[in-house]
Amino acid sequence: MKISTILDKIDERQLFVPAFQREYVWKREHAKELLDSLIKEYPTGTMLTWETHQPPELKGSHQYSEQQGAIRLLLDGQQRITTLYMLIRGELPPYYTQAEIIQDTRGLHVNLETRELEYYSKLKMERDPRWRNITDVFQRKVRARDVRDQLKSLGEEVDGAREDRIDDGIRAVERILDRDFPEQTIPVKASLREAIDIFYKVNASGVALTDAELALAQISGYWPQARDLFKAKINQLAGQGFVFKLDFIVYVLLGCLHHIGSDMRKLHGSENDAAMRAAWGRLDGQVLDYVVSIMRSSAYVDHTDEINSVYALIPIIVFCFDKDGGHLTEDEIRKVVKWFYYSQIRTRYVSQLPQKLDRDLRTLSEADSPFDDLLHVIEEERPLPITAGEFEGRAIGHPLFGLMKWYFKSRNAVCLTTGVALRQTMGKKYQLENDHIFPFSRLKAAGYGKDNRVKYSLAQEITNRAILTQVANRTKSAKEAAEYLAEVQTRAPNALKLQSIPEDTALWRTENFEGFLAERRKLLADQLNAFLNGIAITGAATAAASIEDLIAEGESDELEFKSSLRWDYQQQVVNKVLEGVVVKTVAAFANSQGGTLLIGVKDDGTAIGLDQDYAALGGADRDKYELHLRNLLSSAFGAAFASAKLKVSFPVVGDVEICQVVISPANKALITKVADKNGQTSEKFYVRNGNASRELPMSEMQTYMAERFS
Repeated sequence: MKISTILDKIDERQLFVPAFQREYVWKREHAKELLDSLIKEYPTGTMLTWETHQPPELKGSHQYSEQQGAIRLLLDGQQRITTLYMLIRGELPPYYTQAEIIQDTRGLHVNLETRELEYYSKLKMERDPRWRNITDVFQRKVRARDVRDQLKSLGEEVDGAREDRIDDGIRAVERILDRDFPEQTIPVKASLREAIDIFYKVNASGVALTDAELALAQISGYWPQARDLFKAKINQLAGQGFVFKLDFIVYVLLGCLHHIGSDMRKLHGSENDAAMRAAWGRLDGQVLDYVVSIMRSSAYVDHTDEINSVYALIPIIVFCFDKDGGHLTEDEIRKVVKWFYYSQIRTRYVSQLPQKLDRDLRTLSEADSPFDDLLHVIEEERPLPITAGEFEGRAIGHPLFGLMKWYFKSRNAVCLTTGVALRQTMGKKYQLENDHIFPFSRLKAAGYGKDNRVKYSLAQEITNRAILTQVANRTKSAKEAAEYLAEVQTRAPNALKLQSIPEDTALWRTENFEGFLAERRKLLADQLNAFLNGIAITGAATAAASIEDLIAEGESDELEFKSSLRWDYQQQVVNKVLEGVVVKTVAAFANSQGGTLLIGVKDDGTAIGLDQDYAALGGADRDKYELHLRNLLSSAFGAAFASAKLKVSFPVVGDVEICQVVISPANKALITKVADKNGQTSEKFYVRNGNASRELPMSEMQTYMAERFS
């Protein structure tokens, strides 16, 4: 369908966008790339439409009437077509309001001679008439002779060839209207669920949809008002300083309804409709506001900017949702807060979010004291106590800085300059900021500039930061630390202590800067540990570990994931080279301290199962698969090793079966024979190194083997 026809059909109410579609999320760079491809006549993708007599709710003000018969809905290509509508028409399409445009991509300019595309720059374009708003070109408000005359008035020479280039540039833009977007159409007989399923499968270009966005599309299919209701709550919470995205809300609903975090397909079916509306009623009317209140009053969190990962709030929300009485006891609140703090400083949800939520939400539903057990899970990953060394070289982006803020607020610390309590900031000018205690300009002069990476990191370290109000930060200036801190101590004698700032005046001199950092690191480590330990007493874990728990921990020196034994997912063929990779991994574990290999699990922890491997082995089942695997390893390392040092099982994760191989440490070194591209074999010795298997060079083998197998 021609681009001009597409836009006409939108204006004539013949082409619509369903309400389950997300907002306009393209950025200016995406718009510029699209127009650049169109001008150069490159391929720009297809559009997917659906003809239906029973459309879902539509975006915009138009209400469907049965008298219209079958109408056409735009499912895929909406971001591109919206971009073109705005750039060609110069206004928003009728299915969008300004609030739904995350970034307005209108105002793109084109250089008619060079065909460059840029958004307006006064310096570059003000005195260059070749640069024109591309909307004016589409609307035929620009003529080559006008550009020629303006260039000549500026003293530039414009010969016939140059005027032709400008005219060709105008024609190149105008021809975009005649470009075709190949159209694929879902037939009238398709149901709403089928149409959205197809929409998922083709949505692979542009700004790809997340699993949560795809789930929200399905939810909006059977509950048309859902998106607007969720956005209204998001806006309300943002007014309180708690800023969330729609993805977050979908994860919350998945957790509340199904106690999982990884399988968004659970929300796709309309069988969720009644339960989801009821759940949202409680979340909207009570639970979300209650959790925000707990975070503000008990955890001293005033804004999500202070939070390392907002997804740590999901177990808390689900826990409150599950409570019969709706509210937590004082002891429960203390345990929730303690776990939340550790989830932040130990970065619980920075990676493998869905899998970790699976484990944590299951613990909520199974354990008698869930936040005791959840804290134990974090402790299994990393030690809980904070050490002074953790502060070294850490900038304000580190989670420990957030904990410092919360700790200072809990002590009723005050701004060093204004004396305003950090918990009672009022108005924009009293918003909390951070500033260097030792001014960077002074430190730079003392050799702590960017030329010395190590010293620069010390200058930016969080232990060289104080929490101030915005107005104080603007007036503090670059006083020497000794002068500034002395003034603070005179004006507010307790202020330095409340922000864990050493009061030894000798440490305030620039020449003693690193001594100041060392002392404050120790102060902070000791005080933060005491603060965390004093929040609540937590007991030992009671929940048993599972295969999901194992996967959620991610790859390590004792755990590795492999997608398959012999099926190559990239080339979509049987690839026996992959068997050699499995052999190498088993050898590395056996030559080290043992470990676990999970086959049928992607690197990101997604369980994809063994179906392709079974097919690659001629339609094998788990028994034939295990026999093949053991024969492979027996051939490489001997039958004694394969029978004594390997434990093979086939656990089910979600709805797929994977293979778990537990490898015990070998009694003697395992040498692996590896063939090169020419079929020549060589012997190699593999060990574990972090979360990878690596070949140990000959120069290191003797020492390693003497220590490992002596």
